[in-house]
Amino acid sequence: MSWGGKRGVDDFRGHADPAGRGAEAEAAAVDWLRRHGYREVARNVRTGAGEIDLVAKHQGVLCFVEIKARGGPGFGPAVAAVTPAKQRRLTRAATLWLARHPTDAPCRFDVLGLDAGEGGEWEFTLVQGAFEAAG
Repeated sequence: MSWGGKRGVDDFRGHADPAGRGAEAEAAAVDWLRRHGYREVARNVRTGAGEIDLVAKHQGVLCFVEIKARGGPGFGPAVAAVTPAKQRRLTRAATLWLARHPTDAPCRFDVLGLDAGEGGEWEFTLVQGAFEAAG
């Protein structure tokens, strides 16, 4: 799914440090996800295997959401940045999170990409069930 939104591209580009850019993009992403029915459970979850950007519920499904942003087209679409290695890290992190927070709910991995549009707004691309748990 793709939708446009006017929040944060200039703020994102205005940060010299990657952490500041990431925080700007993440805030826009979480706002967008809330408007589209996601309910935040946990954010920036750190485990021994890595970080989960967002754990959220969506229509009865527990979602582990990876958020990626691109300020320009130079490196391809944001969703393409979730490589097989990143998928393995997210799978391990989700496994550790679930060990501490057991659930009977079905789970999935979603990826939300934010790409800078021509008019200075974010273009959001949500891939629900982007990948299966990787070993």
